[in-house]
Amino acid sequence: MVELSGSEKDGYRIERYVIESLPRDAVVDGNVANLDAVSEGVRRALRRFGPGVRNVAMALPAASVITKKIILPDGLREQEMELQVESEANQYIPFALDEVNLDFQVVGQANSGAGEVEVLIAASRKDKVEDRVAVAQAAGLKATVIDVESLAMESAFDLVRRQLPGGGADKVIALIDIGATVMNVTVLRNGQPVYSREQAFGGALLTQDVARQYGMSVEEAETAKRSGSLPDDYARDLLRPFMDSLALEVSRALQFFFTSTQYNQVDYVVLAGGCAVMPGLAEVVGGRTQVETVIANPFAGMALSSKLRPKSLAADAPSLMVACGLALRRFDA
Repeated sequence: MVELSGSEKDGYRIERYVIESLPRDAVVDGNVANLDAVSEGVRRALRRFGPGVRNVAMALPAASVITKKIILPDGLREQEMELQVESEANQYIPFALDEVNLDFQVVGQANSGAGEVEVLIAASRKDKVEDRVAVAQAAGLKATVIDVESLAMESAFDLVRRQLPGGGADKVIALIDIGATVMNVTVLRNGQPVYSREQAFGGALLTQDVARQYGMSVEEAETAKRSGSLPDDYARDLLRPFMDSLALEVSRALQFFFTSTQYNQVDYVVLAGGCAVMPGLAEVVGGRTQVETVIANPFAGMALSSKLRPKSLAADAPSLMVACGLALRRFDA
């Protein structure tokens, strides 16, 4: 959970954040598998977060959402646009419209010429949305916004991109989000995604290695990995080989990108997600890919609440990208 104040114009300030672990298998493939366990996790996070939270923005994994950009005539009234969107959505959504939550957003003028706008349609099955809403309600919260994880990540990435030389203008940037079981690869140019891919690789592999090596449960291994309380041989025997494997996966992902598109180079690799906090990972990935590699920190240019410790925030920042992107959504606009 992340709370921001301020605005893009006046500058953002991070007020507070909290990371709370969920029980294993409480969320499977982005779906809420154990509503009670996830709700209790949110309640624990709220207790640590402090009072005053009512409205929240939440996100669904991209795999649970169908998105499509369409072109519509400019100047349509809201009701006319809704009818057009529903008509178009019928072509792309393999479910009856009464089984889905559907929304749309005008992105901007279409490239095709004057008089047309580009509209982003997003649809998800109602049960996927209702699970998220139920988790919020069980914790005493109101889910005011349901977003898509990949779009929230891109919003936070925009803050990271601005930190690059020249604001990353006209550069091809690979954003690698490494979670517990999945590595999401998004390649962007001037803030617009030009390629995306999902690979089955994540930090859970290292957790399992730790559990086997030191005779721990998976939960104990995850806790020990996060707290840095593992034996001295951990870095040499487990962590470094895992980082080498991760760097190889990133290199493979870039090769897939080159063979699938007209691009033949990447200017920057930006690492995000829980795995990106591993010390020295940027150097290992940069050495393997021969691409300048940085660790994502969307909060680098923000003011900090006096309650926050800059060192802790910098360490946690890569795993807070989606939460930061959601916090950029305003409830009063």
